[in-house]
Amino acid sequence: MSAGLKVEGLVSGYGETVVLDGISFEMPAGGTLAVLGRNGVGKTTLLTTLMGITTRHAGTIHLGDRAIEGSPIYRRAQLGLGYVAQEREIFTSLTVEENIAVSQLSGGWSIDRVYELFPRLKERRRNTGNRLSGGEQQMLAVARALAGGPKVLLLDEPLEGLAPIVIEALFDALIKIRDETKLTIILIEQKAELALAFASDCIVIDRGKIVHSGPSDVLRGDTDLQGKLLGVGH
Repeated sequence: MSAGLKVEGLVSGYGETVVLDGISFEMPAGGTLAVLGRNGVGKTTLLTTLMGITTRHAGTIHLGDRAIEGSPIYRRAQLGLGYVAQEREIFTSLTVEENIAVSQLSGGWSIDRVYELFPRLKERRRNTGNRLSGGEQQMLAVARALAGGPKVLLLDEPLEGLAPIVIEALFDALIKIRDETKLTIILIEQKAELALAFASDCIVIDRGKIVHSGPSDVLRGDTDLQGKLLGVGH
């Protein structure tokens, strides 16, 4: 089950420092959104603000028909926000299976379903988090989020720093999640080509504001616009 997400006039940051300045967008249930932009423009701050980690100065966040901008982090998770942080944030002293078990909420993915998506985790189920490769840790971070039964999945650069063969395997898993679960998904990814191939819609953030929004296919097919917005080569 998925839910729509609506953000209006979001102003947030860290303490008195404002990073996002008036962000607004809307996603239908089951929609997919790529969030693009150069480093340091506020992409991660958007996801941490949705989760309630940053200081919100103004704006509203609706998950389905419920306003959640005043809710604590744990309540947002209970209501259906699943967050995969850039730092992965797995429990390194717990085994793979324990990491998944402690993350499970009612309606979340079972361990068997997670293992079907990530067979490598089943092979490594008794290994502690500090004995996993970077790719395995990333798989586990995604698995933990799914075990929480999200309606909206927030992914912060899940492919960063991984070997090409691991990127391919993890990207295939994300495609499977998208197609089979119909979750609402926001993906931050520096590899613009992959992000635009994954998501139906995209926004580009610069200096805390949205400077472009629209169908991903349009930006994907316009290398000149990509160069202007993202600084990528043709």
